Amino acid sequence: MTLHVKASTHNLNDKDLILATDLDGTFLGGSEDERKDFYQWFEANRSRIGLIFVTGRDPGFITQLTKRHGVPRPEFAVADVGTTIAHVGDDHFLSPIEELEAEIAAAWMENGNRVATMLQGKAGLKLQSNAFRYRASFDMDPSRFDHSALEIIAGEGLDALMSDDRFLDVLPKDVSKGPSLLRLLTHLGIPNEKVLVAGDTLNDYSMLSLGLPAVAVGGSEPGLLEKLEGMDHVLAAKGHGVNGIAEAILHFGFLTQKKEAA
Repeated sequence: MTLHVKASTHNLNDKDLILATDLDGTFLGGSEDERKDFYQWFEANRSRIGLIFVTGRDPGFITQLTKRHGVPRPEFAVADVGTTIAHVGDDHFLSPIEELEAEIAAAWMENGNRVATMLQGKAGLKLQSNAFRYRASFDMDPSRFDHSALEIIAGEGLDALMSDDRFLDVLPKDVSKGPSLLRLLTHLGIPNEKVLVAGDTLNDYSMLSLGLPAVAVGGSEPGLLEKLEGMDHVLAAKGHGVNGIAEAILHFGFLTQKKEAA
């Protein structure tokens, strides 16, 4: 990994690169030494790089991750598989952006409280204990999974998203990582060409397929790579985790120009 950058601006809109990245397997991927090196490089060049987490993880996980485990703190987060859109404060806590979440909340409140009941007893599904805000998540056993659950979910006007061949998320209709990230970028006024999107599983497809510069890091889910095949804006990186992100930064030519003094 050979990345060298300098600059002196702290406004997110003025930065040269906004990294919008999944966590598990992506920003948290790679060896311990690789992550340490990348995070040190990232923080040293933070004046030119903005960070948005786009993850299935919940706000509490993000707070603990950045506050206690040495992971760079993002300015914003699209969490809970796109159902939470939030600013991340200096205290590491997430503050949902109400105007961006209003439609998501309304769509979920109509049907969400029935999800656990309507899927109760379906083979191959175990409801996760986390009290998520606007989604329901299940651990899935693909060898036992009863696919009639997908028809039930669709019949309720909700979306089902399977990833990593072991998780099933039930989400408000047309809500996922990609649409929520795009909503946030539009709200912030960030040009698409400044954004690098990174992921590794099928629940990242909706953001990797937006048309923004994107990378599927090494070791990505085969089903994801199959769906992304032929998309010229997506790099299928060789490097795993943070090494794949670094590979993409160089591939797309981000940060190659010196920042002019203000």
